[in-house]
Amino acid sequence: MIGQRPTGRISLPGGTTELFSAYDRVFSELFWFLGALAVVYLVGRVVVVPSALRIVRARNRNNPTIESAVETYLQVALLGFATLTGVVAAGYGDVLTRSAVVIAAITFVFGIAGQQVFGSLISGIFLVADPDFNVGDWIAWPGGEGIVEAVDFRVTRVRTPDNETISVPNTDLTANALTRPYGRDTYRVTERVYVAYDEDLERALMELRQVATDRESVLDDPAPNVRVVELGENAITVEAELWIEDPANADVLTLRSDFRRAVKRRFDAEDITLAPASAQELSGEVTVTERAAGG
Repeated sequence: MIGQRPTGRISLPGGTTELFSAYDRVFSELFWFLGALAVVYLVGRVVVVPSALRIVRARNRNNPTIESAVETYLQVALLGFATLTGVVAAGYGDVLTRSAVVIAAITFVFGIAGQQVFGSLISGIFLVADPDFNVGDWIAWPGGEGIVEAVDFRVTRVRTPDNETISVPNTDLTANALTRPYGRDTYRVTERVYVAYDEDLERALMELRQVATDRESVLDDPAPNVRVVELGENAITVEAELWIEDPANADVLTLRSDFRRAVKRRFDAEDITLAPASAQELSGEVTVTERAAGG
């Protein structure tokens, strides 16, 4: 009406009000979800996980394998529990138990990926429980060899002799034979040399042993050992067995190279012939006859 003062209120259509109400509800649920997830996860990371690790460390001294595995599994479990708490705090707890669609989706996901995921998880648990499989051990399997650094949820991290870290699926390690030919704290280096048949074999073995003994990184106990491996078609195969300390602190490839170079120098100095490239020798002479033109 003319002369009536405005009240200062804005009238919104009913659809706009419902839209704002829906956004308000979404933001509220998101706030509670993220808030609950963050609180539970931070408390778990700051309090629960360190406390559990201290207990595990106290009960399993000098066993980093169990400590590393427990930390990995606790983090996964903590993340899952924090997510579930966030869902419940957002008001969707009933959906997880009453919704046939959610249950069907979870069943489908686990049916597709569960075999591989749970296979890796169970394999990791078996590796952790194996007293002969520990972090720091040097292992060999059909796919390679190296030092075990950690056993994770899905893979085991191994550092190779080339100082490369590779991730090996846990199932590969449990499905194949593992060998530990180098002991716990030592590493065995085996090198073969081929000696010609017309050389003094005993002298060659003595010189080979001396070269191995002269290496600073080679241990005195167990002492280097040499042996005859094979009487081959073209040469005699002899083998030197050396032991070094923790391979994690040694460059094995450099040691092998230095040893081979030292063997070649020593054998050359002692006039010991290594295996010839071929056992067959050609001898004789070639005669060239010049023929006259037109002859």
